[in-house]
This record gives sequence, structure tokens and C-alpha cells, in this order.
Amino acid sequence: MHYPEYRPRRLRRNENLRRLVRETKLSVDDLVYPLFVTFGKKVKKPIASMPGNFQMSIDYLVDEVGKTKEMGIPAVLLFGIPETKDEVASGAFAEKGIIQQAVKAIKDKVSDILVVTDLCLCEYTSHGHCGMLDGEEVDNDSTLEVLGEAAVSQAKAGADVIAPSGMMDGQVLAIREALDEEGFEHLPIMSYSAKYASCFYGPFRDAAESAPQFGDRRTYQMDPPNSDEAMREIMLDVEEGADIIMVKPALPYLDIIHRAKEEFDLPLAAYNVSGEFSMIKAAANLGWLDEERAMMESLTSIKRAGADIIITYFAQDAAKILTK
Repeated sequence: MHYPEYRPRRLRRNENLRRLVRETKLSVDDLVYPLFVTFGKKVKKPIASMPGNFQMSIDYLVDEVGKTKEMGIPAVLLFGIPETKDEVASGAFAEKGIIQQAVKAIKDKVSDILVVTDLCLCEYTSHGHCGMLDGEEVDNDSTLEVLGEAAVSQAKAGADVIAPSGMMDGQVLAIREALDEEGFEHLPIMSYSAKYASCFYGPFRDAAESAPQFGDRRTYQMDPPNSDEAMREIMLDVEEGADIIMVKPALPYLDIIHRAKEEFDLPLAAYNVSGEFSMIKAAANLGWLDEERAMMESLTSIKRAGADIIITYFAQDAAKILTK
């Protein structure tokens, strides 16, 4: 297949030809839309570092979930901002916690959309770390008990999928056992299996008000240079009972997404995180990038790398294009 017998440009001459031979098909069915919920009524507080995103009270959240469903997006991912925080993350498992109330409200008002609940303690702890402390160290095993309790609380509220993100060793097994003991054997776990200690979470920490008060999260989130370790982390989650595995962030870790898809026969999610979103928004605002093209190229690259599910703040914007 050499020039002039083979001319690859023949199949690029117009959009219909390109559509016919396109190898990667991005669909609205691939998307999950993350949302931030807070206490109060008629609250819609803009997140300065994430244009177009808001901290919303439950009344506005329900409306936004309804809009998301109408756009054909199959799932939302909820993050809660509690009224108060404490050292034991009691808001994470309280019967009337913000996530628990939000899930119930969505289930009462919006049918036929999946409600995925992020399960981490950083939004609920006064110190901002993702687990219980022993001095200034995050204590892994005592955290597992709290995660199990929080998972059951979310399940009782009506969550469709539990998504643990704290990167505690053994968290999937602890959550699976806690759910099964309470009769939630049917409830799937989407585990943040390879979650890296990334600077690209910066805007999210503004949105969720979850920055650590001291130190950082590098003792439990993964070291960015490591690839083989990610495969070991994912394998552990698979063995512990994860139903869906996840890589986070997405764009700087496309190689990890590709390896995970090659090595594991489970649905694979990738989180197109806040920093990835905000970089495109900022560059577009300055006129340096075409926002729509940059968005679609980024999401397509995540799909091409092997992701079956893409969690993205661009979900609604992308859905408008994908459903034209």
C-alpha cells in the first residue's frame, strides 16, 4: 500500500466520507454529568474557577437533573457540601445529610436517570482529608468502617451507583460487605481505582470546599509517574468486587486508560476533571482556542483511549452537539 496506489486522503474529502470511516464514536450515552449540591433554598452560587458550574440547593439541583435527563444524558454524579464539618465526617452518613436528601428529592421528582453518589469524606471532614486521622496521618482501616456506613446511608436514600473515591486500601471490599449485609447486593460500585495526586483537581476543591487544611493527599492518591502501580490498584478493586473501574484524571492519563482497557474486562470510566475543563474554558475565553472543537476533541480522545464512560463537566454542552 504505497503512493500513488493508496491515497489515504481519498477518505477525508468531505464530512460524509469521514463519518462513514470514523473509528471512534462518541455518544451522549457515554456521559455522566457531575453536580454540586448544598443546603438552603434557591441557592445557585457560581463556581468562579469552573464557568457555568454552580453550588446548587436541592430545589435547583432537581431542576438541573431534569434538564440533564431531557438532554439524553443517562447519569449524574453528586457531590455534597454540608452545613457543618467535623473530624469524623458525620455529614457523610447522616440520614438527613445533604447527599441523602438530594438523592431522595431527585428520586421523587425525576424518573429514569441514574444517580451516582461520590463516596469520599474530604467534603465532610473539618481537616479536609479523605479519612479518619491518627495525629496528622490518615488512618486507613478506621476510615473503611466510616465508608461502609456512608455507603449504606446513600443506598438507603436511593442511590443507583456508589462511587468510592478516597483511595483507601480495601475500600471496595469494605463497602461491598457493608452494602450486602444491608440487602443492597444489587447495587453496583464504580470505584475510582486509579486516582492520581493531580494538580488538575484545583477548581474542584473550590467547588466542593474540600481542600486539605494541612499537608496534601499524596500518601493515599497515586504518584503521577506510576503506571504499573495503577494496574495493581485496579486489580485489587476488581478482586474486591468493583463493577466499574475508573481512571482519574483523564487527559494526562490516556495511557493508563488504554492499559486498563486492554488488561481488564470490566466497564471503564474516566473522569475529565475540573482542571481539564477549566483550562479549555479559560483559553477559549481569551480567544486562544475554539471551545467547541477543543471540548469534542478532548472527549473523543478519552473515548478513543478506551473509556466506556466519561464523567465530564462538558456533558450538557457535548450532548447538545451529539444529539443534533
